[in-house]
Amino acid sequence: MAVEELQSIIKRCQILEEHDFKEEDFGLFQLAGQRCIEEGHIEELLEIIQNEKNNVIIKSMGWNLVGPVVRCLLWNDKDEKRKEYFLTLDLLVKLCNPKELLLGLLELIEEPSGKQISHIILLLLQPLQTVIQKLHNNKAYSVGLVLSTLWSQLSLLPVPYSKEQIQTDDYGLCQCCKALIEFTKPFVEEVTDDKENKENEKLKEELLKFCFKSLKCPLLTAQFLEQSEEAGNDPFRCFASEIIGFLSAIGYPFPQIILNHGRKKKTWDCLELEEEEDKQLADSVASLAYLVFVQGIRIDQLPLVLSPSYLLQLNMGHIEVFLQRYDHLDGSSGLTSMFSCLYQEDNSLLYQYLEIKSFLTVPQGLVKVMTLCPIETLRKKGLAILQLYINKLDSQGKYTLFRCLLNTSNHSGVEAFVIQNIKNQIDLSLKKTYNKWFIGPQLISLLDLVLFLPEGAETDLLQNSDRIMASLNLLRYLVIKDNENDNQTGLWTELEKIKNNFLKPLHTGLNMSKAHYEAEIKNSQEKSKHLTAKPPLQPNNTTLFTFDLIESVLARVEELIEIKTKSTSEENVIK
Repeated sequence: MAVEELQSIIKRCQILEEHDFKEEDFGLFQLAGQRCIEEGHIEELLEIIQNEKNNVIIKSMGWNLVGPVVRCLLWNDKDEKRKEYFLTLDLLVKLCNPKELLLGLLELIEEPSGKQISHIILLLLQPLQTVIQKLHNNKAYSVGLVLSTLWSQLSLLPVPYSKEQIQTDDYGLCQCCKALIEFTKPFVEEVTDDKENKENEKLKEELLKFCFKSLKCPLLTAQFLEQSEEAGNDPFRCFASEIIGFLSAIGYPFPQIILNHGRKKKTWDCLELEEEEDKQLADSVASLAYLVFVQGIRIDQLPLVLSPSYLLQLNMGHIEVFLQRYDHLDGSSGLTSMFSCLYQEDNSLLYQYLEIKSFLTVPQGLVKVMTLCPIETLRKKGLAILQLYINKLDSQGKYTLFRCLLNTSNHSGVEAFVIQNIKNQIDLSLKKTYNKWFIGPQLISLLDLVLFLPEGAETDLLQNSDRIMASLNLLRYLVIKDNENDNQTGLWTELEKIKNNFLKPLHTGLNMSKAHYEAEIKNSQEKSKHLTAKPPLQPNNTTLFTFDLIESVLARVEELIEIKTKSTSEENVIK
């Protein structure tokens, strides 16, 4: 019945000119054709499409049948008539109005979700290629529209993060990346083969935007197989290499992009990318730098020998982009990037580099990884790399960074880590080489940030226990190593201030805190007499143990101060 209806409509339209077709004719043709497909009459439909007498009708109306044919191919992958469906799709792509067909194909690509996204993209890439090649006017716009639509859909797919996930490729992202490269190559070649064509300038802009989108997704978050493994087995490494190659082919070699990023000099001929300079583009360039300098992709094309300090400077802004994603595996790329750039000799990174914003914001980013990242291995890696970074700085650089971290970290454990580093620098200065930044007035200024309680006696001692213990240990070390008569560190000049700002408030705070927690324990014990199950007292006991430990070290520090001052007084009397 559906076939007869379709044949009746076609017979009536065959005697009309194309411009005489009515809206009613389009609707009836679509309904009848769709019923033919749904009822399995694909052979009869194919025969109608193959009939040259119907070419004008198919050209105007046939694009409406592409959707039903594609859906059959997607949902009936075991249908015995798949060959006929593919032939029908190929003929419709060949015969239909390319402008209408392009919009119809893009609508189909935007329909699915989940795993169906990759299925329809892989199915329609070749038809899209054919349709675009038929569009001679405004071709660049069409290419840009297609690439943007494809990228938008692919960006919805999860990026596999392990070797097993890459190999199984459940969502088809790896297959799509490979297919997308083959889809894009002819357009890249078109730009490179005819550079004088003004239309190709527009095409170049669209390709440039696509390359930068691809650098952001999926390559910004992609995990790569070990370089020792066969490179051809890593779909993301291959995709990245091709994208970087496309950039060079269309006139944007990656050294130019990386070296010029962030400068006032105009880098792009594309206005849209100029506007993106301080926004999403930063992600793309960070990804590019990581691919080149860490993964080594196409690094042989870098025609420069870069000093370690310049390489670090070049990459610090990109590392900062990765570390902003401290709660995700992206942070791992930032950590790896920084580690790969820190191969200077210790103490060789001049303090002037800290005048560059990223040289202070990156270590602050490392602190966020250390304290907020849910992945333990990345937290530990962040700590190790921060220590490595500290080691590379010269003395003034270390001093400046310590002040910055003490003022900004707001984390007791991080502050304890910084204080331990300060102690190490003082120790080196006392034992080996005099260093004005960790001896005398400069050190006293730094100790003002260490030997005090942020809120006096009201400070939460439990929350700040790591910092307080590190501060007490530093003070104990200074009292032991520096005699009052020598006063190399300046400690003894500032002793009264340290007592008033740190030791006395700490005594008061400990007494208040212990009394509070002892009362809580007593209250819990009273309640437990009336309960069958005992309340959890262990946290309170642990808290009291922490207070006892602080009190013990505090008592030892005060004892050492008394011994040292008494000894000095006796020496002065003898003299």
